[in-house]
Amino acid sequence: MVLSEEEIAALEKSGYRVVGRHKHSAVEICRWTRKSILDQGVCYKQKFYHEIHGIESHRCLQMTPSLPFCDHKCVFCWRNTDLTYPRWKGPCDDPAEILDGAVSAQRLLLSGFKGNPNANLEKWQEAQDPTLCAISLAGEPTIYPKIGELIAECKRRGMVSFLVTNGQHPEVLGEIEEPAQLYISVVAPDEETYRRVCRPQIPRGWERLNESLELMPSFSCVRVLRLTLVRGLNLRDPAGYARLVEKAKPDFVEPKGYMWVGYSRRRLGIDNMLSHGEIKEFASELARETGYDVVDESEPSRVILMRG
Repeated sequence: MVLSEEEIAALEKSGYRVVGRHKHSAVEICRWTRKSILDQGVCYKQKFYHEIHGIESHRCLQMTPSLPFCDHKCVFCWRNTDLTYPRWKGPCDDPAEILDGAVSAQRLLLSGFKGNPNANLEKWQEAQDPTLCAISLAGEPTIYPKIGELIAECKRRGMVSFLVTNGQHPEVLGEIEEPAQLYISVVAPDEETYRRVCRPQIPRGWERLNESLELMPSFSCVRVLRLTLVRGLNLRDPAGYARLVEKAKPDFVEPKGYMWVGYSRRRLGIDNMLSHGEIKEFASELARETGYDVVDESEPSRVILMRG
């Protein structure tokens, strides 16, 4: 076990539930899952991609198989990056065990909604069996040695899988079972900005990211570039981002504003958070550079959807 009992207790106090024998996986209920059960709206993933995948916010399992492992310590990350290791340590659990534990933990976390008079009980019942596995909660999932098998296990269970990666392991992306949707995070238009924002913990980070972007056109699944934008850090040079978009040729690009939450508040100020209007303005500049069209938006999440 890489995390100590005290570290696990702190994570669970903040809403995580650590699962599996070796304690490297976790689940957390997304606030949009809660809101959907209360009929208070849905997340931008449902808004943007329901027509493609049929996904619904109340049936989303937000999880990670690599809670303590990441090779970035991004300045804007809302997680405690002091608890991360850039390389895998110790044994790992099998995908079926991880998913069984994650679904069971999610059911317990949602159990209180059954007695909530404001809950939609039909949605609550459906939420007991998630149909979307968002492999994105914390850590870098491609460090998990069995990530391809985890995606295959999701598929075997009839679950749509969204894989969100920082692109540091192109050798893994080149071999894994394809998810239903692949996200690569691109948070810098050039190497200098990348080093300052992502604080890579392994050599050749910028080169590795670009190798992953070059692989992206070979995927047959839905492909998305995620741009997390922070005032004073990386909100610059749309032409530089456009060159990376051209390299990756994704189906969609999501310029998204940084949110001043969690541990990021120890590193950044509230002034680093952009308004939705500023995100829209940057997306318009990026559209002119890339030829992609702005096709949707979600103001509560400060995110724009662009389609090629």
